[in-house]
Amino acid sequence: MSASGQVSRRTAGPEETAAANRSWWDAEAGAYYAEHGSFLGDSEFVWGPEGWREAELGLLGEVFGKRVLEIGAGAGQCARWVAGRGGQVVATDLSAGMVRQGVTLNRTVTPPAKAVPFAQCDAVALPFGDATFDLTFTAYGAVPFVADSAALMREVARVLRPGGRFVFSTTHPFRWAFADDPGPEGLTVRQSYFDRTPYVEADADGEATYVEHHRTMGDRVREVVAAGLVLVDLVELEWPERNREAWGGWSPLRGELFPGTAIFVCERPRAGL
Repeated sequence: MSASGQVSRRTAGPEETAAANRSWWDAEAGAYYAEHGSFLGDSEFVWGPEGWREAELGLLGEVFGKRVLEIGAGAGQCARWVAGRGGQVVATDLSAGMVRQGVTLNRTVTPPAKAVPFAQCDAVALPFGDATFDLTFTAYGAVPFVADSAALMREVARVLRPGGRFVFSTTHPFRWAFADDPGPEGLTVRQSYFDRTPYVEADADGEATYVEHHRTMGDRVREVVAAGLVLVDLVELEWPERNREAWGGWSPLRGELFPGTAIFVCERPRAGL
């Protein structure tokens, strides 16, 4: 954020949110990969800044032979991990810049047989038919970056087949009340946990350049249930001793005291259940 920019809490609707976040990730795709690529790996599946991997947690279940969709995929590192284990996966992202980064990685680090197909699209308007996928997931993608996350849940439920699974990680709602600081300043409550006013970065003219939306834990559960999904597990990640790195506001100091990431494991019920 430049000195002429603005940071505030204000309303931001779906169109403004999508335009801001698309532009921000388009511009930041290369820098984001340069900063975090070694931590994430090009074909690894990392659930969040704590560093826990899907290979350790096993939240997706068996992926071999499954039709899999990743939303908010970024450069598709997680999708590439799934493909390497026999999943038939498609990676999607709102940002053309991130999709380009993913296609570049396909050429440079992925054997052609394991290349991941990408589609640029909004997670609240997926270009796929009903009941297309056995499994959908996102690791810190899409969910906090859309104004209507309830619509996202409904859209995911639509493309899931009965018995299919949706797993998503996002910033733990508890974190919203604290300053986004990895040090001691980040241990003090700064605002109400119940204040759902979006976080907005804007340029000197007040035009949004980046937006995040907050939901409480109860909000998230109600969105899942209202979409016709069943919440089968909720994982609040503890900070592993092996990770001594800070990532933005996530750090060992804060992670030892309260959770920074929540993972929701959801399923679409089978017919008649």
